[in-house]
Amino acid sequence: MIRRLKSFITWVIAVTAVWVSTAEAQRREHERERFQTPHWVFDDRFRHNHYYPAPGYSLAVLPPGNLALRFGGGRYWFQSGVWYQAAGPGYVVVRPPVGIVVPVLPPSYTTVWASGVPYYYANDVYYTSVPAGYVVANPPLAEPAPQTGGPQPANWYYCESTKTYYPYTSECKEGWRQVPATPPQK
Repeated sequence: MIRRLKSFITWVIAVTAVWVSTAEAQRREHERERFQTPHWVFDDRFRHNHYYPAPGYSLAVLPPGNLALRFGGGRYWFQSGVWYQAAGPGYVVVRPPVGIVVPVLPPSYTTVWASGVPYYYANDVYYTSVPAGYVVANPPLAEPAPQTGGPQPANWYYCESTKTYYPYTSECKEGWRQVPATPPQK
């Protein structure tokens, strides 16, 4: 009797596992089909794995919860990692200008490190931290690596004139001096 019960429980577990994995595969396939249109792109860089509307995609109304920002004489809207500008009677998805500051990061960002500096990546855009929020930055010169733990010992960047470190100050008139992240042992 106990052997039969164990056998039955094993069978139920196996059937449930097959059913769950089949349902998950169907859900993923449905999601792929839903987003397989010319106006959606899949960003898998740094295992970011998120869908975004493609630059140039136009829409009549902005999504709710967007932030309006002014920069360089232009007006931009930001929502969940997607940037918009007015175009005709509606709006169009655009690449953000380098230097524009947004108060919050996209909800699905990935932290990457390049030359000891953290960058926040989402939708093919890099951000760095500044006192007012996060500034859109040029891609780092060194190929960044995804960060899963805390910062790795590397180099910091020091500004002599302001006596501060990057990214706590975003500009340094005389140029940044690279210093070890860990002070030398005495």
